[in-house]
Amino acid sequence: MSSKHPLLAEILQGESKTLEFKATLPKGDQLAKTLIAFANTSGGKLVIGVDDNRQLVGLHNADIFDLHDKIASIIHERCSPNLLPEIYIENVTGTELLVVEVSRGALLPYYLKPKGREQGTFIRLGATNRQASLEYIQELERQRLNISFDEQINYNQPLADLDLAPLKARFNQAGKVLDEDKLLNLRLIQREQGQDFPSHGLLILLGQYEHVETKCSRFKGNTMAVFLDKKEYRGDLFYQLEQTELFIKNHLHLKAEILGLQRTETYEIPIPAIREALVNAVLHRDYSNFGRDIKVGIYDDMLNIVSPGGLPNGLTQADLQQGRSEIRNRVLARVFKELGYIEQWGSGIGRIKSMCRDADNAEPKIQERGDFVDWEFYRSTIGNTEPVAGPEDMSEKMSEKMSEKMSEKIVRFIQANPNITIDELSKLAGVSTRTIERNLKSLQVDGRIKRIGPAKGGYWEVKE
Repeated sequence: MSSKHPLLAEILQGESKTLEFKATLPKGDQLAKTLIAFANTSGGKLVIGVDDNRQLVGLHNADIFDLHDKIASIIHERCSPNLLPEIYIENVTGTELLVVEVSRGALLPYYLKPKGREQGTFIRLGATNRQASLEYIQELERQRLNISFDEQINYNQPLADLDLAPLKARFNQAGKVLDEDKLLNLRLIQREQGQDFPSHGLLILLGQYEHVETKCSRFKGNTMAVFLDKKEYRGDLFYQLEQTELFIKNHLHLKAEILGLQRTETYEIPIPAIREALVNAVLHRDYSNFGRDIKVGIYDDMLNIVSPGGLPNGLTQADLQQGRSEIRNRVLARVFKELGYIEQWGSGIGRIKSMCRDADNAEPKIQERGDFVDWEFYRSTIGNTEPVAGPEDMSEKMSEKMSEKMSEKIVRFIQANPNITIDELSKLAGVSTRTIERNLKSLQVDGRIKRIGPAKGGYWEVKE
């Protein structure tokens, strides 16, 4: 079995935000929920003919046209608005699979007819389908109307009661004036029937909402078991960013370098990269959910920045790697661009990684974890001066730590394809060939796997 087939490569990676597989055609509601969740989130593929162990079991001689008709009937009876998926056969190394592929819909939200809109709207979180909350349903409606939460008016907060001085001071520092025209142009206020109202964006910038908060913690070791320091910052967003940066600096180590005749000291993680990631977290978090805040954790081995709300507007992890960006909070983004906190739209993630590489740091990782976006910056020192692994090793070490054991991953890949090469394992696992070779050797020593035949032309055998 070759892993070079694109669909097989996806299957070997396991179920995800955009992929689910079943050994046989699911029951009506189960099928509909999955397709609805895909349509409400980032689109996706349901692959029929693959079991829970990622083995290709095929369609068991089922009638293809009968399956197609059943799927079309289930969608028509149970999904609203109507979905129009692509349904096709994919032949993967001699095994026929049925693929039901759904794009992200334009008529959000999609829901299960028998349950109704409020109870029957489902979204995709990781590899699971979840019933959407009322707040999330409202967010889907905003996405359909192309409106962001921070552009909407808050009718309950009198504009006259707000102190705009902190925001005006920021504009003054940038050599700009925040007058009535600017407030309207940036949609910080909106005018209806001659009366001005604040937008959610203005109230967020001023820190008026309780959940507009940043919680910072320094933990002992590499777990959250013991706090060494803890701070919670409220107030306007710019104040929060400044205080959070100071907190981080207080808990990072300085490293000294001799450049020419001068000694210079820099932080173990480039501060401009951290600052960019903090701005990213503030700009792209989901403010419509009032129960969550930004959390910054500093451990012995890494700095972690967690922002509530998954990737916005159907964005996927693959989109991030390709440099694609979506703006969740348009009012905040306009203000941050006006004040110079954003250099170029959509360039932040690439710039952060580049700054770390240029500083000989391990490349940081950004991931969507359920309904949160998670930044990990890997520290180059433990204690005061003791160096740890180099950038590549550190990145791989953390990758292995945050995912399932690398050895188990390799065993599964080998079970699916005994002829798999080290290069193919490296690409599938997302680590270097050196890491794969190290794990293969360990698995052989433990008696988990055995090499049959030569390095070229042989194959792997998994010992049960």
